[in-house]
Amino acid sequence: MQKTQINPWTWQDQRGFSQAWKVEDGKTVVFVSGQTSVSADGQVMHEGDFSQQARLAFENLRTVLEAAGASLDNVVKLGVFLVDMSRMADYGMVKAEFFKGKQPASTAVGVTSLAAPGLMVEIEAIAVL
Repeated sequence: MQKTQINPWTWQDQRGFSQAWKVEDGKTVVFVSGQTSVSADGQVMHEGDFSQQARLAFENLRTVLEAAGASLDNVVKLGVFLVDMSRMADYGMVKAEFFKGKQPASTAVGVTSLAAPGLMVEIEAIAVL
């Protein structure tokens, strides 16, 4: 499989994302449902702590990818849903702990609530192997 980053401009480099990824000869695509700050038994964790919620959501994303035979390196698209869009910079700092170098294509959407009370962030992904 060959992945090529598509960034026709330079401004996105300073904001930590890519406009697109062209994937050639990919044989497997993994669509990961939105991951949140929940424990292995489904309990909401870190209520009121945005950064810890984002960190656990990324850790859960990594766990699901690994169960599918993939890794964070295979992610070509991220989607994030934020209850408070003013937390975008905080999200970016946590994301940088998990994604180094060239960034996945990304979408950020502000929402009024998520699936369970107390959740502040939800992260979905598409990975190609």
